[in-house]
Amino acid sequence: MAVQTKTFAGSTVAPAPVSNLRLRGLEVSLAWRRSFTWFQLIVVYALMECALWSSQLASRNRWVFIAAITVLVFVLVDRPSLKRMGLGLPTRFGAGLVLAVSVATAIFLGLVVRWAGGQIPANPMWPSLHLTGQYVAWALVQEFALQSFFFTRCEELFGSPAAVWVAATLFAAAHLPSPILTTFTLAGGLFFCEMFRRYRSIYPIGIVHGMLGLTIALTMPDSLLHHMRVGIGYLHY
Repeated sequence: MAVQTKTFAGSTVAPAPVSNLRLRGLEVSLAWRRSFTWFQLIVVYALMECALWSSQLASRNRWVFIAAITVLVFVLVDRPSLKRMGLGLPTRFGAGLVLAVSVATAIFLGLVVRWAGGQIPANPMWPSLHLTGQYVAWALVQEFALQSFFFTRCEELFGSPAAVWVAATLFAAAHLPSPILTTFTLAGGLFFCEMFRRYRSIYPIGIVHGMLGLTIALTMPDSLLHHMRVGIGYLHY
């Protein structure tokens, strides 16, 4: 089909092809989306670090509250599906695999500690029974932040396989300067993120996160764990 032209004062000007206009608009939309995704990651991670490294308890609590509200606002703005966020029910195979690998890991860690002559429980005074449920709930919150927020955005920026490494590295870095927790959370974060990538549900991952965290508390001496604290709390314990 011939493209019509318009003549103004003896000159002939052809209009820009519609396909080019659409492509240009799409490029702008994609660039804006990537910039906004980067902005979300940087802002939330910076708020988390402020909470971890604030010297005063009241200040830390304020930063935690601000970070939580910011995550909620970004989620409401993005309006992702429940499936993308991993809030749907897990498949039986996925949940079974996560639980089986994690139970085997907990047993293996206990056997290694006993073989090395370590004491189990390494910290007889804690964790107490009433704190166990609280820790599992906190583990679910951590997995929501790691998977539903950080992983999904890293996936958008880098693709699924690379997002596993990026999100797990961010997760481990948040546990500095604790050498034990940083090491375990890097290994655990890689496993958790890969399971989330494959099966897309935070519930079995959160339960397993709590179980493995309690296993570490039972097998590692408090002289190394500092009561499972990270950030400035690890240094001040």
